[in-house]
Amino acid sequence: MELIDKLTVLADAAKYDVSCASSAAPKRSSAGKAGVGATNGMGICHSFTPDGRCVALLKILLTNFCLYDCQYCVNRRSSDVPRARFTPEEVVTLTLDFYRRNCISGLFLSSGIIRSSDYTMEQLIRVARLLREEHQFRGYIHLKTIPDAAPELIAEAGRYADRLSVNIELPTEDGLTRLAPEKRGAPIRRAMGRIRLGVEEASAEKRAPAFAPAGQSTQMIVGADDTDDRTILDTAQTLYGAYRLKRVYYSAFSPIPQSPKTVPFEAPPLLREHRLYQADFLLRGYGFAVNELIATPGNLPLDIDPKLAWALANRAQFPLDLNRAEPAMIARVPGIGVLSANRLVELRRERRIRYADVARLRCAMEKARPFIVTQDYRPRDATLESAVLRKRLGDAPAQQVALW
Repeated sequence: MELIDKLTVLADAAKYDVSCASSAAPKRSSAGKAGVGATNGMGICHSFTPDGRCVALLKILLTNFCLYDCQYCVNRRSSDVPRARFTPEEVVTLTLDFYRRNCISGLFLSSGIIRSSDYTMEQLIRVARLLREEHQFRGYIHLKTIPDAAPELIAEAGRYADRLSVNIELPTEDGLTRLAPEKRGAPIRRAMGRIRLGVEEASAEKRAPAFAPAGQSTQMIVGADDTDDRTILDTAQTLYGAYRLKRVYYSAFSPIPQSPKTVPFEAPPLLREHRLYQADFLLRGYGFAVNELIATPGNLPLDIDPKLAWALANRAQFPLDLNRAEPAMIARVPGIGVLSANRLVELRRERRIRYADVARLRCAMEKARPFIVTQDYRPRDATLESAVLRKRLGDAPAQQVALW
């Protein structure tokens, strides 16, 4: 098979792994064709370096042959799809060629399991070692970690890669048992623990070699089984706390050709994936706990974002006086983010906050208006029933929903 044919197969096969990519972004192409800046094309994805830079990565699989038969995966052993395999040297050649053409700033490399977990991990590491040591490549490298690989191989991968990721894939052990019979949660978590330990040891010892300086991430598939959003977010919260993950990515299940009967024949609403990203953002950046965002088993509402849902469920705490409230509470107001909350706190050290000051910060005033009090403003609709506000402030159409 020619190299370009392999690239076509293995770049397309990699598109289902979102654990490094820009997420929850709307499609901006027309007539199904990806244009400049589109995030839905195969082969190139975007990630973020530790200093906040957005980088374009060549995103491919080393191979889509796989010993495993995960029911939700297009590359499963029993799937009838075109197969291909790169040699490590071919991946190095592609990466350097794309890099020299200024198309990418780095590489995201994953793989199906071939021969054994250790052999597959060795092949992934060989790519990174050749790039770093023989070609002095200083671009960004993200390596997928094979959970069952030997600890010394995971340690070696961390010395070459900027970020490592171990996909938990399904948030419950029962889900893994039913849909991925060769996988178990314990080895996945052990691998995450080893990566966390490596990152912490490298950070604690100034003279120690760098180890995955951009940390680790993971991916959970949404809608491949009946796991609800509360369980998914509980799992994410545990992973953030126990393994210090940088990101948990959520991927709406995509029905694949000749799908087995064990998985749905229809994809879940993409808006469900988006709501999970919004809730995850609140967990990481706003100090929310899962039980605040979704108190009982079930899914997040689709018609309103999680922060607005929380505010409507806690009307007794509103309207909030922006001249007196704590910064963390101001950031919980729908339409006001953490940065705007901090700027309002800085401003009120100089003078009383007025309505125009909030608007000048480009806060989402339509959402914020019913929940705030300033020196010159008190909402007339503060006593409106939550159901009325929900209908008025809900997101419509869904395609226009954006992260704040």
